Amino acid sequence: MEAITEQEIRASFVNCSKGEARRINLPRDLADQPWEHLDFLGWRDPGAADRGYLVIGRQDGLVGLTLRAAPGGRRSLLRTSLCSFCVTSHSGSGVDLLSARKAGPAGRNGDTLGIYVCADLACSLYVRGRKKNALAKRLEESLTPEEQIARNVANVHGFVDQVVA
Repeated sequence: MEAITEQEIRASFVNCSKGEARRINLPRDLADQPWEHLDFLGWRDPGAADRGYLVIGRQDGLVGLTLRAAPGGRRSLLRTSLCSFCVTSHSGSGVDLLSARKAGPAGRNGDTLGIYVCADLACSLYVRGRKKNALAKRLEESLTPEEQIARNVANVHGFVDQVVA
């Protein structure tokens, strides 16, 4: 992913109002992001722990999604420890159920789509082995690293497709 500006990020959001997009807390280290290793820009709001954001480049431009952590998501009986994007296994609380309000009329009517993903939204870095912690473990796979990256990208695009549909 190429570096993107604050203005481009704010203009990319499809599931919130322009006013909400203006109030989003962007990453403080936006200029220092490892852009060459990112399939998408993902971050959690440091001021509101239940909020997260995802911005991905697509053929028709950037698409940004606002995300919310499910209430009690880490305590849910249906909880999983496997990220649906990058297939990184996390022990404990490294995966959260995040939901995105659907774009357009469906979202205005309250329709959402949820997915279990890395709580810190650093999937691009985990799949490349550039971020590690004691709770995150990459599964041993027969796929090449390039194939794993392609799967991560496809999984994110698939989620975005469902939110904007």
